[in-house]
Amino acid sequence: MTDPQTKEPGLMAVLELLSEQAPAGRFDELLQRARRDRVPDQDLVRLERAVHLARGVQAWQGQRRQREDALADLVDTARDLTSPHDVESLLRVVTRRVKRLLNFDMTAIAVLDQEGSLRVAVSDGSTSAFVTGHAVPAGHGLGHPSLDARAPLWTADYLDDDTIAHDPAADDVIRAEGLHALMAVPMCSGEQTIGVLYGAARSVRHFSPDEIGLVCSLAALAAVAIERAGRFEQARGEVGRLELDGFRTRTSLVRLQQLGEAHSHTLGLVLAGADLTTVAKAAGDALDSALQLRDPAGRVLAAGGDLGDLDEAAVAEAALDAHAHLRPVVTAQGTWVAPVTAGAEDLGVLVLRPTTALVGEDESLLGLTAQTFAIQLLLRRSTAVAEGPVRDDLFDELLAVDARGGHQTHYLVQRARGLGIDLEAPHVLLVAHPEGGEQGRAVVWASSYAHRMTGLKTVHSGHIVLLLPGTDASAAARAVADQLSPLLGHPVSVGAAGPGRGAADVGRMHREAMRCLDALTALDGAGSTASAKDLGFLGLLLSDDHDVDGYIRSAIGPVLDYDRDRLTGLIGTLESYFASGGSQASAADVLKVHPNTVSRRLDRVTDLLGDAWQHPGGTLEVQLALRLHRSREALRSRRRPATGTGTDAGTGTGKGGTAPHAETSSAGRPVS
Repeated sequence: MTDPQTKEPGLMAVLELLSEQAPAGRFDELLQRARRDRVPDQDLVRLERAVHLARGVQAWQGQRRQREDALADLVDTARDLTSPHDVESLLRVVTRRVKRLLNFDMTAIAVLDQEGSLRVAVSDGSTSAFVTGHAVPAGHGLGHPSLDARAPLWTADYLDDDTIAHDPAADDVIRAEGLHALMAVPMCSGEQTIGVLYGAARSVRHFSPDEIGLVCSLAALAAVAIERAGRFEQARGEVGRLELDGFRTRTSLVRLQQLGEAHSHTLGLVLAGADLTTVAKAAGDALDSALQLRDPAGRVLAAGGDLGDLDEAAVAEAALDAHAHLRPVVTAQGTWVAPVTAGAEDLGVLVLRPTTALVGEDESLLGLTAQTFAIQLLLRRSTAVAEGPVRDDLFDELLAVDARGGHQTHYLVQRARGLGIDLEAPHVLLVAHPEGGEQGRAVVWASSYAHRMTGLKTVHSGHIVLLLPGTDASAAARAVADQLSPLLGHPVSVGAAGPGRGAADVGRMHREAMRCLDALTALDGAGSTASAKDLGFLGLLLSDDHDVDGYIRSAIGPVLDYDRDRLTGLIGTLESYFASGGSQASAADVLKVHPNTVSRRLDRVTDLLGDAWQHPGGTLEVQLALRLHRSREALRSRRRPATGTGTDAGTGTGKGGTAPHAETSSAGRPVS
């Protein structure tokens, strides 16, 4: 084995094996062959030295290749970490890579929670369900000291290492997984701490500096990647929120454009002279709702759609809150109430029931719609004031017509029709007298009210006179007093008359209404309202037509009808009762019936007339009505020729007559 070139036995063979990157066994074979060939000891020593050096070169080459492989894996890992991942996916990539590169049996990443504990977020290679989610309290294990030192810590056998502050729960997890060697590397990016990277083996293992350095490099890369992924997720969430805000903004802009167009359309209708109902329908369509415009007394002035059944008590309470806060208010049932105001003046409310919930823009349109109606009501008031002299002149002429007819009456009817007033329809006349306050304000209000109600207004002898369409004078008087009194801050007395038809009835109703107003003053009823009907027998005296039949019907009409329909004698019983001074026993003697029969008949009268007929005022009304009824029947019987014992002589069973003997049956039992 002596090389003639180098004079060194086997050295060339060692170099050849080294250049061929031969396995270690080939070097052993070379040594064995030299020993068999009995190479001199000096040459054998040189050969053994050469083989040893060759093995060192091979080991160095292996380490270099291992470093190159580790560096390549580190580059691949860095490439993986730079790929788009969410945080959870990225944590899984890190644990999987570290486990493969360092040949760990298990890897895990723990992050700090709000309590300061390290909670395992992900793991790879675990064999039990105890690892993921397990929390190591502060001051225990390897993780917390590594974070405090910002340096890696490791142990060859965790459970037998007394230098570690053990946590019983963590030890149970280590024992359940069968782990021995454990490494903890902090994951930090600048000053920010992400968590701890753990690597573990199920055998006792001493980690080399290269392994520790590689894990530290991976932990640093992972920390940067995790921080970047967290920022990316945060940015993506922010972008999502911005996109949502942009969508909401675009939607709001579109809705605002729609509402602006709707408001312009509604306002255009007002300026074009449309009536309240047309504007209400347009506003209801714009808000996709049914709505009503109500005056301060709660009467509906215009409607757009059907609101259905409303909780009027809740609406009234909401109206008070709306005017108090000057903004729309919603009830518990979802009904909106918006104030319609002009300065401090209450013009009414808008009551709205939407098909879908109102959003902020819709609420704004509701407020604008209420302002639109306020403008329309003010325009109508201005129109009424502008037309006031013409309408007042017409009303003054109507008051002076009295019984004149013919051409003059026809001319006034035509003039009224030109102003949109039909005098041939039923009308009532009101005379209002404010009991204090400024009359000018009341006159302006009356002009607007009359115009709104399609009626007339004038001032006569210091009183405000209104001619309004309708059939119930008492209700019309109460409505005027209810609206005008709060406006003036003082009570208002209102006398009323009607209904009447035609121009000729206006003067008569005016005189009757004035007499009712004077009667209120004389009876110390200032601040009240009354018509001839409300004043009872006094109204009968005050009325121009002296409607006796109407008065009798209002006082005892139900009793007369009962007698006529059932052939009873309640009227006769009442007459006997009053004639006997209110004694039921004396009345029974006169009627020749049992006192209980009289009691039952009077109870029936109470059922028909109510309890008020027995009060002093009611008793007077009933007695006067009985006397008028008896007198009228007596006069009628005198005008008719006698035809025997008919039933129209006032004692039979004709209309309104009495039939005292019809109160008992053939068996003598009383009939109630």
